[in-house]
Amino acid sequence: MERLETDLLKLLSDSNKRQILFAELVKKYSEPLYWKIRSIVLSHEDADDVLQNTFMKAWKNLSSFQGKSKFSTWLYRIAINESLDFIRKQKNKTAISSDNFENGIANVLIADDYFDGDEGQALLQEAIATLPDVQRMVFLMRYYDEMKYPEIHEVLGTSEGALKASYHIAVKKITEYIKLHQ
Repeated sequence: MERLETDLLKLLSDSNKRQILFAELVKKYSEPLYWKIRSIVLSHEDADDVLQNTFMKAWKNLSSFQGKSKFSTWLYRIAINESLDFIRKQKNKTAISSDNFENGIANVLIADDYFDGDEGQALLQEAIATLPDVQRMVFLMRYYDEMKYPEIHEVLGTSEGALKASYHIAVKKITEYIKLHQ
């Protein structure tokens, strides 16, 4: 375990130093968690909200962290769960048709001031958004974060064989989607 993680774990046991710990967590993990969340929820404003929810949940549950996994893995899991919850709530709230949903993502991304990709990148994000949750998470972690299957297993708790299958199915679906919509 890296030194900062070890130091953070020591501070966890001291309730007087938890605020110091939290400030260090926010400083160290805000940017990588933001980009992970942003790759899932897509919108800058939504990613900011989900990031804030992630840190609030981490703070609330800080005493329950037992150190069985890396602290960053624990935070990552919270961020992914918060992102997926956000997406489910949005889908239920808007109840838009799948055609409008798919067409809307590319348009929303291109109009987003914080999106720096082109139409091809927007189409890729749209294809990724059509994947079921687990396939989307596995694809994002493997493709963008270049995580190895054992690391993804630690975050998602799914067998490595199932993760490999999910990734390959996701790649196939994305490829088909892009071919169909070019």
